[in-house]
Amino acid sequence: MDTLHDHTFRAITGLMHAAVGLSFAPHKKALVASRLAPRVQRLGLPDFEAYHALIAGDDDQGEFQVAVDLLTTNETYFFREPAHFECLAQEVAQRRPAGLQVWSAASSFGDEAYSIAMLLADLQRQGRLGEAWGVLGTDISDRVLRSATQAIYPNERLRHVGAERLKRYCLRGEGEAEGLSLIHPQLRERVRFGQLNLCLPIEGIGPFDAVFLRNVLIYFDAPTKSAVVDRVLSRLRPGGLFFIGTAEGRVPCATPLEPLGPGVFRKAG
Repeated sequence: MDTLHDHTFRAITGLMHAAVGLSFAPHKKALVASRLAPRVQRLGLPDFEAYHALIAGDDDQGEFQVAVDLLTTNETYFFREPAHFECLAQEVAQRRPAGLQVWSAASSFGDEAYSIAMLLADLQRQGRLGEAWGVLGTDISDRVLRSATQAIYPNERLRHVGAERLKRYCLRGEGEAEGLSLIHPQLRERVRFGQLNLCLPIEGIGPFDAVFLRNVLIYFDAPTKSAVVDRVLSRLRPGGLFFIGTAEGRVPCATPLEPLGPGVFRKAG
């Protein structure tokens, strides 16, 4: 098929930025082309220009959301960056709260949200946390949220889950389902999912005691990144914990934060 011309690249990425805040530098053109080309061919469209016309139109038949899914990397696994979970566990152990509400603000396929739930369930069993706790997972992608709700995972994604937790919180597949695991219904009851665009006003959720916003800020330019962080932090209680990816650098925001460790901050107040 035809190459992705510069003007079409700018049109597609401009649309993504305006609608959902995604930012793609010029050197990302090859990446955008490789992600979208199979979809353009599958739809039987002649070129990227036709695909842009489709996703920019009023009657896109859901294709804009498909494009968002294709252009955002959703690589994840359970208990990624384990030091963050240890930090949350220490916080709960010190406070011994009656309840705790945690937000996984870029939850992707749900690995992070269910990892948090496993940790909190363990803390409840140990008497360090009361019964009033829950986890909210949100994402821009309807596709990954549907998968998260189903809660079925390849065992490879659970490679960092200890044997006791696997036994307690996962149902291992057999026969045709061999190699897969289903999160136990009792744990799933503690986790809810919903679609959310972090670039729009956030209402109707929170406040939270801890927020995970990991490995998503890389998709935003500097002004959008700052706005997203402050918007998310408005849902975090004063004194609450805020987590970003350890490789994402300093948090650009107006909200006062106290650094606690790589990718870990406490909201002032």
